[in-house]
Amino acid sequence: MGQGISEVLPFAIGIAISPVPIIAIILILFSERARVNGPTFLLGWVIGLAAVSVVVYLVTDAANASTDATSSDTVSWGKIVLGVVLLGLARRNWAKRPKDGQPAALPKWMATVESITPARAFGLAIILSVVNPKNLILAIGAAAGLGQLGLSKGDAFAALAVFVLVASASIMFAVVYEFAGGQHAQATLADMKAWLTVHNAAVMAVLFLVFGVVLISKGIGPLSV
Repeated sequence: MGQGISEVLPFAIGIAISPVPIIAIILILFSERARVNGPTFLLGWVIGLAAVSVVVYLVTDAANASTDATSSDTVSWGKIVLGVVLLGLARRNWAKRPKDGQPAALPKWMATVESITPARAFGLAIILSVVNPKNLILAIGAAAGLGQLGLSKGDAFAALAVFVLVASASIMFAVVYEFAGGQHAQATLADMKAWLTVHNAAVMAVLFLVFGVVLISKGIGPLSV
C-alpha cells in the first residue's frame, strides 16, 4: 500500500492547494447558508474526486497496464501528453498574471457564490474538483499511475482513499475551521482569500509547471525500462 500512496500523494497535494476552490469554499462559508452549503460543497468535492479516480483506475487496471507492455506504454504516453498540456497552461497563466498595481480578476461566477443554493454548491464542487482541467489531469495521472503498479484491489483502493482525503484536506480544513473557530476563523479565512485572489495566477502557473514536469517524468520512467 505504501507504494500506491507514494504514487498518488504528490497529485493529491497539487489538487489540495488549488487557489480557486479554496476561494470558492471561503466565499460559501461567508454566505447566509454556510452551515448547509459548506458541508454540501465538501461532499460534492469528495464524490467528484472519488468518482473520476476510481473510474480511471478501474479502466487502467482492466487494460492490464501493469503487465501488458502496449497498455503500459499507452498510459505512459498519456501522462506525457497531459504533462505537456500543463506546461502550456503554466505559460498561459504566468503571462496572464496581473502586473504590479493591477487588480486581480477572478471568474465572474464567484460574484454569485455567496447567494448560492445547496444544490448549486454541490454542482459547483463537482465542476471544480473534476471538470477543472488541472484537477482532472492530476486525478487521471494519479489513478492511471496506480493502475500501472499491479497492486491488489485492497491496496489500490486504500491508496485512492488517501488520495481523495489529502486532495480534500484544504476544503475540509476551511469548513471545520470556520464552524469551530468563530470570528477569528473568519478573519483568517478572509486574509487567506485576499492573498489567494492576488496571487492566484502566479500560484497556478507554478503548480502547472511543477506537475507538468512530474507527469512527464512519470511517463518517461516506464518507457525507458
